[in-house]
Amino acid sequence: MHVLGIETSCDETAAAVVARDESGRGRILSNIVWSQTEDHAPYGGVVPEIAARAHVEILDRLVRQALAGAGVPLDKIDAVAATTGPGLIGGLIAGMMTAKAVALAAGKPFIAVNHLEGHALTARLTDNLAFPYLLLLVSGGHTQLVLVKGLGDYQRLGTTIDDALGEAFDKTAKLLGLPYPGGPAVEQAAQAGDSQRFAFPRPLKGAVRPDFSFSGLKTAVRQAAVALEPLKEQDIADICASFQAAVTDSLRERVARGLARFGGLFPAVETPALVVAGGVAANKAIRGALEDLCARYGFRFIAPPLALCTDNAAMIAWAGAEHFAHGEKSALDTAPRARWPLDEKAAPRIGAGRKGAKA
Repeated sequence: MHVLGIETSCDETAAAVVARDESGRGRILSNIVWSQTEDHAPYGGVVPEIAARAHVEILDRLVRQALAGAGVPLDKIDAVAATTGPGLIGGLIAGMMTAKAVALAAGKPFIAVNHLEGHALTARLTDNLAFPYLLLLVSGGHTQLVLVKGLGDYQRLGTTIDDALGEAFDKTAKLLGLPYPGGPAVEQAAQAGDSQRFAFPRPLKGAVRPDFSFSGLKTAVRQAAVALEPLKEQDIADICASFQAAVTDSLRERVARGLARFGGLFPAVETPALVVAGGVAANKAIRGALEDLCARYGFRFIAPPLALCTDNAAMIAWAGAEHFAHGEKSALDTAPRARWPLDEKAAPRIGAGRKGAKA
């Protein structure tokens, strides 16, 4: 089958076509992403109104390019999938309404896709990974550990109780006068820094639940920066290195609890896997620490290619294909959801209202 996917949940406009064969294996036939980074850089973060307008202006062209690049005309598409949540509501409406219009005009089924599920299922597209496995999602809006038991069957083990890790990187960069997006800027500055200079906290260290917290770490970074004003280049490098070390240590300790929990729940899985998705997964220090951790616990470490870790439409098309292969489709009156947790049975974490609640 061939599925057209559309992704507009934040500041990337994307369209893609994927193929899924009868055995369940997938191929990416096209995957086009239009980044809005330059549009939002002057503001140090994503401006929802700017993002929504940009989606509307570019999306039709991207859909045409995705179909042409895949060599699959619209009448050969079997279904149209679109991110319907969670995310910025204006962007979600732009992508979802485009997908509905294409589906209706072409007489094809429409499939509403959870953006987080797109990340959760990407490893099945890239590595043909079987259920169950453990997912660590680390991005600008989400930080959580999830048991991926089967299609539509997800159990959240841990989530942020305040801020997402990607947001912590962005806010640290902005505080230090580094460019947006903050993750790559902080990582680059950290290469010249002393990670031992500042004793930043390791949030929730020793806590039984594998939850995450980064607001206190952001506060410690701010206090260190204010105490040193005016900041020298080496001060910035040392703060970045110490911040990155604290984040890496925290993730290592928190994820270790998740790995142990997975092993206890699924002892029959011969080669368990940890899948890491989201833009923060590109950080080399974090990736190296998690690879070492997996080796110690006997887990396979899987991080999809960077282009599939950040927001993209191939993962949305693939999630749509997985559901469509199981006979599922969505009504054309399906509404977008700014908040749409993978595990809808999980109770909200205290303090998770701003960023964590939509995770």
